[in-house]
Amino acid sequence: MKIGINVSFLRKPGTGIGQVTENVLRTLISHPRYLTQTHEIFLYCEEEPELDFPLPENFHIRTFLPFWKRDDIFRKILWERHVAFLAEKDECDVFLSLYQSSTVFQSRYDKKQEKVRHIMMVHDIIPHIFPEYQKNARQRIYWKRVEQGIALSDRIVTISENTKKDLMNELNIAQEKISVVPLDVNPQFRNTISPEKVSAVLKKYDLMPGYIYHGGGLEIRKNTGTLLLAYAKMIKSHSISLETKMPILVISGKIFDTKNKLATDVVGLIQTLQLEKDVKLLDFVPDEDLPALYSGSLFFVYPSLYEGFGLPVLEALCMHTPVLSSDTSSLPEVGGKAVLYTDPKDVDTMSHQMKCLISDEVLRKTLISQGALQTLLFSWEKTVEKISALITK
Repeated sequence: MKIGINVSFLRKPGTGIGQVTENVLRTLISHPRYLTQTHEIFLYCEEEPELDFPLPENFHIRTFLPFWKRDDIFRKILWERHVAFLAEKDECDVFLSLYQSSTVFQSRYDKKQEKVRHIMMVHDIIPHIFPEYQKNARQRIYWKRVEQGIALSDRIVTISENTKKDLMNELNIAQEKISVVPLDVNPQFRNTISPEKVSAVLKKYDLMPGYIYHGGGLEIRKNTGTLLLAYAKMIKSHSISLETKMPILVISGKIFDTKNKLATDVVGLIQTLQLEKDVKLLDFVPDEDLPALYSGSLFFVYPSLYEGFGLPVLEALCMHTPVLSSDTSSLPEVGGKAVLYTDPKDVDTMSHQMKCLISDEVLRKTLISQGALQTLLFSWEKTVEKISALITK
């Protein structure tokens, strides 16, 4: 077989899709039994990828850009459509899109052409559920094309049962067309981190162990605003015993301009709530520091309103950190019984749950113990094994 794979997001390793792309590719190569040496693999990308692992001889890189070189939505549309033409030119039997895209194959309509079987991984349909993400005409046009690409693909891989349900209910995709294939975390979260490493990272950010940690982005959808309201309510209630010191709240994530309506104005809200002495903003944090930030915290809070999967929850569990998470979308699938859940829109409930985690050491230890079992359900080997079975089916 000739197999094409859209690996465009290798150029954006800091994104969730970038992490998925790299880990799927790395696992495919390190476990050749999934796609044996008898197959030819074509990797389509916009830039020459910088990989820290060698590619076998049966892997071929195809790098190209359309005539429009500016890195924007228009280029994205052109690239995703042209990659179908190149994959057909390379005579691919199967094409794997590792994210929801606007790619549609002409061979679907031309009976004279050998049909390319298109498998598309859909992480979420956020622009459909939250139309505010379609801020302008180009974004609206692109999303309509993505929905067309999803509808015309031969097989869909979703990363959670919740995304599968969304596709069925919101886009009328047939259930039998969808396979659920959960993800895993980057390998660094599966490695033991030394106390010395944790101390060094905390020193870098001027932190002491025992803080409440929140990360994963500052979009409105991530619900940091409600977390800050709940934290402020907890501080003002003074209901935690005098023996228990109130931990500070540490928040990481790129701080956006106040004109960005899709992002929480964390700086302004902290000032309004008079939390300047209680909340520490770290801004963007490199991936290599995240394991230590999880490890140094008392617990991790992730009150997101919607997630296609929710990698930060699994990352925290892998780092043996108790987690307080929303009870919405895919998050209960990821956390199972290893997470304490809260209503993401209820300030009182969230504040109460944080108090419980601060004061109840037994609860924290129980969650850590259950988390160790929950993380065993996920692995890149399981992910790639299921995808490979769909490719060779």
